[in-house]
Amino acid sequence: MLRYTLMRLGIFVGCFVVVWGLVFTGVAPRGLGASNGAWMILLALVLSAPISFVVLRNQRDRASEQIVRRVDRAKANLEANRNQEDAADDTARAQGRTAQSQAS
Repeated sequence: MLRYTLMRLGIFVGCFVVVWGLVFTGVAPRGLGASNGAWMILLALVLSAPISFVVLRNQRDRASEQIVRRVDRAKANLEANRNQEDAADDTARAQGRTAQSQAS
């Protein structure tokens, strides 16, 4: 997941550099007043999102598979703990019933 995030950040930085160059040369508008920095960041985000979606598809699929495996493992561990607790509870109840029937 870290690798995917870093690659996505790299694509954003590359788009930002391109947008900065276009704004600096006057090809792209500068924005309104002091909004130049926000304008360039927004434009870089808009450009980098579809590029990341297409270029990083394999990385995203691998990251999602890892997350699914972790979630499945956590669910299995939770179910094992739940079954272990149920077995201990059933044993304690059975021992309590035996003790009550012997006391009567």
